[in-house]
Amino acid sequence: MIAIGGAIGVGLFLGAGGRLATAGPSLILSYAVCGLAAFFVMRALGELVLHRPVSGSFVEYAREFIGPWAGFTSGWLYWLNWAMTGIAEITAIAIYMHKWFPDLPQWITALVALVVLVAINMLSVKLFGELEFWFSVIKVTAIVVFLVVGAALVIGNADIGGTTASVSNTLGHGGLFPAGIGVALMTLQAVVFAYAAIELVGIAAGETKNPEKIMPRAINGVVYRIAIFYVGSVLLLTMLLPWDHFTGTESPFVTVFSALGIPVVGDIMNAVVLTAALSSCNSGLYSTGRILRSLAQKREAPAFTGKMNSRHVPYGGILFTGVAYLFGVVLNYIVPKEAFDIAIAVASLGVVSTWATLIICQLRLRRKALAGEIQRPSYRMPGAPYTSYGTLAFLALVIGQMAFAGTAEKIAFWSIPVLALVLFLGWRFVKSRQPVGPAREQLVTVD
Repeated sequence: MIAIGGAIGVGLFLGAGGRLATAGPSLILSYAVCGLAAFFVMRALGELVLHRPVSGSFVEYAREFIGPWAGFTSGWLYWLNWAMTGIAEITAIAIYMHKWFPDLPQWITALVALVVLVAINMLSVKLFGELEFWFSVIKVTAIVVFLVVGAALVIGNADIGGTTASVSNTLGHGGLFPAGIGVALMTLQAVVFAYAAIELVGIAAGETKNPEKIMPRAINGVVYRIAIFYVGSVLLLTMLLPWDHFTGTESPFVTVFSALGIPVVGDIMNAVVLTAALSSCNSGLYSTGRILRSLAQKREAPAFTGKMNSRHVPYGGILFTGVAYLFGVVLNYIVPKEAFDIAIAVASLGVVSTWATLIICQLRLRRKALAGEIQRPSYRMPGAPYTSYGTLAFLALVIGQMAFAGTAEKIAFWSIPVLALVLFLGWRFVKSRQPVGPAREQLVTVD
């Protein structure tokens, strides 16, 4: 439920509206293709988790199978992913609240949401788990209800805002690619962002009882449920209303239910998508707290980020990320209309790097197993190594097309050299401070 809850966030509940308005029904194919890539990433993660369940997740796997520098780099890129994702989430919260409080400045709502979520994460792991479970229940229930009600509306050819719900809406307004194949390719980056957080199941493995039994079932369940929820939802949205009826200023689900002429239904759906944004941001604080602690244990992050309280909450890492989220509040103050797109574009870099790291680690694990150096788990990446190389090629395509997309994507793409330089200098600095020999082996805990 944590993995499902983390993955069902603003990428679907808000981002799908703007992407439908831009690319039309071709967004269905984008979700299907990215969903396939997500499936292979999750299976690669499953093989790694069964090899060695650890709270540091892919950071520890990168360190083991690629090298110490890879652990440092992947950890900080993952932190960047969630820092920018959190900014996107609190921006979405402010956009949702605008439906009820149109005169309330966007940055104020974002700040209030940030304070509440940091407080929740600081209390206890158990409270986080309980809240995230119920957040996930609300989101999953809402999606299931939407799928059932939406299917009934299509079958009954219901009138929605003066338009007849029908399968013909999907292809009858310019075809599958009304804006062209090029524009459809430009949506891949945003769709990959929408699938982000499915890897949370791996991070939670280190704090799970019987991971050998639970993880395969959880990973398999997450993959097919997410595929149904995402692809099924977008397909239904295109049947319920023509693609040009959607906008990026509100959730497409709210658009549909508001068009039914029952205002209270639109308000209920708005409350649900608000919960989704709170949930995903909550997951981000949880995961970055653990990742930063893992980095701090190796002196690859500020010592403060490794601090843990008596309730086993890595409060240092959570507060560090919370401070970064304040940048999102500033962004909402300066450029409220562009804040969401800029945040998800930069966050996508972290998502792609995380997925690529998992695939590369799985390839290295397989190679070592074939050489007889380690025992390969029975739960394995299907079709490896061909599916592994194919997934890496797809991820490279996602990054490459960002150079030709909109302003936000171009900003993210051209920030890659800057990020690479910062990470290189950061690694050189960290390496120069680390002891060598037996003393280094003592760096296993942070008080």
